[in-house]
Amino acid sequence: MNDTPLPIFSEVITMHARHRLPTKRSLTSITERCDEKLILPFDQRQKARQRARLCSGREIGIRLPRGTVLRGGDYLRSADGALVEVVAAHEPVSTVRTRNVRELTRAAYHLGNRHVALEVGTSWIRYLADHVLDSMVEQMGLVVIHEEDCFEPEAGAYAGHEHGHAHPHPHEHGHNDSDDGAPRVIFGGVPRTLWPRNP
Repeated sequence: MNDTPLPIFSEVITMHARHRLPTKRSLTSITERCDEKLILPFDQRQKARQRARLCSGREIGIRLPRGTVLRGGDYLRSADGALVEVVAAHEPVSTVRTRNVRELTRAAYHLGNRHVALEVGTSWIRYLADHVLDSMVEQMGLVVIHEEDCFEPEAGAYAGHEHGHAHPHPHEHGHNDSDDGAPRVIFGGVPRTLWPRNP
């Protein structure tokens, strides 16, 4: 019986912040230090606390703030500095493509009314495969394409900041630094660490 405690990853380093993105040199620094990958479908990328198995077969523990949604390309960091790259798994999705903006907006509206997680692209929308939703969209005269792809839905307009004070306008940036001096950012309503720029 193996009594070795699981390594715990409790910090997210994001590559998706809109401001102060890491330089190419900083990004290279991360990728050179990271030799582990964790492939997760969207359902598991929403779980703040879980056990997970890396591509290498090693098991880890994840303990993140409640409400954290991991994105493909994020990195998890443990207290000892170990890094794991998060990879969005390919999973069954339904994609609707049309250049008719009104039809696409109408479909997105009705899906949103059902609180469906929705990924929005240029002239297309995507949701996790669901034959009931497919039928509804097809009744609007749109074609639903079933495929296997990564699913990265919108974070939601009401994803709140966790700073302990209110802001009159939506934005995604940090107000303070982490313990190691790396700037904090807000992404998807959750504080994350942005890999520091090199001087």
